Amino acid sequence: MSRIGLIDYGMGNLHSVQRAFERLEAEIIPIHGAAAMESCDALVLPGVGAFDPAMERLHQGQLVEAIQASCAAGRPLLGICLGLQLLFEASDEGQSAGLGLLAGRVQALPRVPHQPIPHMGWAPLLPGVASPLLGSDDHDAWVYFVHSYAAVPARPESVTAWVDWAGTPVTAALWQDTIAACQFHPEKSGPVGVAMLRRWLDWVARR
Repeated sequence: MSRIGLIDYGMGNLHSVQRAFERLEAEIIPIHGAAAMESCDALVLPGVGAFDPAMERLHQGQLVEAIQASCAAGRPLLGICLGLQLLFEASDEGQSAGLGLLAGRVQALPRVPHQPIPHMGWAPLLPGVASPLLGSDDHDAWVYFVHSYAAVPARPESVTAWVDWAGTPVTAALWQDTIAACQFHPEKSGPVGVAMLRRWLDWVARR
């Protein structure tokens, strides 16, 4: 059984994420500070809300440097929704620097007539580069999104899935080294999302 550190900085959808992992028989360790990370096999960074307040909360909890050091040491990390966006260097949504674990920037979704923002609801994934996160049958699978911004990585080969936004593909999921991330909510995406979380846990266990 993997020990998964769930980073709690006061802006995450912690309950639904925790329940999803517990149903997969992962042991969940609440993370409120750096010391608790040491006993974990991997970390999960969830998030709901805005970029700057999230980074402020992470700094207040002295979690920024701890997360950066954990990833530098090779500990796997899974970012979810805002947790994906925080991995980057900066965001159009605010002025704060991000965690800088992934090169690139988070940009606002283009405003298109008759396309409401935020992008909210179910949408099919489009294929990107293969990764342990997605199975061969996950492309065209429908998952649940709630977002107004999307990451533009400096390494486009890290994108493992895209989603169509008014005719333009935007980042839906990433995998780079030991960092995985989903712009959508796997914990709210039914059997497809459960299968993704299981694959990630299996990958963590094999390391």
